Amino acid sequence: MAGISAAAERVSDQAQQGSGLQAVLALPGFRLLWLGQIFSQLADKFYIVLMVFLIAQNWAQTTDISSGPLAEAADLLRQQGVGSNPGLSSGGAGPDAQLITLLTTGIFAANTLPAILLGSLAGVWADRWPKRAVMVASNGLRTLITLAVPFMLLPGPSWLGLSWGYWGLLVITFLESCLTQFFAPAELAAIPLLVDKPLLLPANSLYTTTTMAATIVGFALGEPVMQLLRQLLSPLGISHGEFALVPLAYGVATLILLFVRTNEPQRHSTGTSVWADIKDGLGFLSRQASVRGAMLHLVLLYSLLAALWALSISLAIRVAGLGAERFGSLLAMVGLGLAIGAVLIAQLGHRFRRSVLAAIGLGGMGFCLVLLAQLRPNLWTTLALCGVLGLGTALVGIPAQTTIQEDTPEELMGKVFGLQNNLVNIALSLPLVLAGTLVGSVGLQPVLLLLALLVFAGAGMERPWQRN
Repeated sequence: MAGISAAAERVSDQAQQGSGLQAVLALPGFRLLWLGQIFSQLADKFYIVLMVFLIAQNWAQTTDISSGPLAEAADLLRQQGVGSNPGLSSGGAGPDAQLITLLTTGIFAANTLPAILLGSLAGVWADRWPKRAVMVASNGLRTLITLAVPFMLLPGPSWLGLSWGYWGLLVITFLESCLTQFFAPAELAAIPLLVDKPLLLPANSLYTTTTMAATIVGFALGEPVMQLLRQLLSPLGISHGEFALVPLAYGVATLILLFVRTNEPQRHSTGTSVWADIKDGLGFLSRQASVRGAMLHLVLLYSLLAALWALSISLAIRVAGLGAERFGSLLAMVGLGLAIGAVLIAQLGHRFRRSVLAAIGLGGMGFCLVLLAQLRPNLWTTLALCGVLGLGTALVGIPAQTTIQEDTPEELMGKVFGLQNNLVNIALSLPLVLAGTLVGSVGLQPVLLLLALLVFAGAGMERPWQRN
């Protein structure tokens, strides 16, 4: 009865507060969850920045790649033009750009593999355990694991030309990502427990905006903030203060999430196996057309975003005044457009049918891809089109995520979000390989037009002209 009473009180509060971002942020439980998300997301990005920093400072300058498997892999990267820099070479005093790319790719692989292997399993356990406990435990354990990073710089044996510390970083990254697979579905499943259906759209808009903002801010400010921590802690006799940033961010998130009250019902063991629970999740997707369609939207969307990430360097090379080294500007504009779209959906999205929003978003993205393929490359035009691509991403992704939360029973949310995590990460991985390969064989323009054709097909499948 306490849970029902709390839910009724929350409904009353939300009815009085109206709609939009202001109403969502007025909810104490969601506000705490949002603050925890900010620090968790920043910690994820800071961790990748720290790994690249350590590789450049320690392994890229001391590792010999004149022979052996590392030399063969670096030569392959050079042939593909990845990380090439005429001013840097393996025989010079500075770090080799191909070697940094190669070693960082190992970190990315260790970070991505658990998402593909464990997403569904982690989602099942996120359903079996209290959501707050899963979020607190996963962040707490990530805090402890990342405290071990400095010890990877200690001298020790080598394997395949790399010291034991690099292989230790791969293990730490793998374990950190494994814990993330538990955190992600629990976090998504907690949102409907704290926010009722009328406010789910603005809540997901804020969630998406925060994720994108954390990606931009985390990658942009990670290294300067690490250097700042190093300077601030040095007078206290603490050297290498940059190692404190990631566990500090995870630790703050852990403390904040301790105070979240989800009011979810008490769990009782059903005696079913994990595989049976995964089968239940798949069965629900086969029965629930709205959730299945929303999931397909997300898979299509993330596949397109991954392809654009792979194509961004080739696209930047075509634009005068940009160049390959500034390809991040294109991705930043996509992120800015997504953030603007998220704010618009939070305030106005409830006025439109979801199929109309998705059709407009997909149609706009397809139109931008055609223009990028056909128009003469121009800096400001290209940046503007990338911004519109991000806006279309928000129109498709946020309503789709909201539909999944609205139409999925509470007892199945972890399973469904675990499956979503699996599918999204596969959707992110495959296009990264395929898009680059296609560009190398047929060129950038045909690939952009092919993507536009697929997106237009998705827009047509929405049938926005129908009322139901």
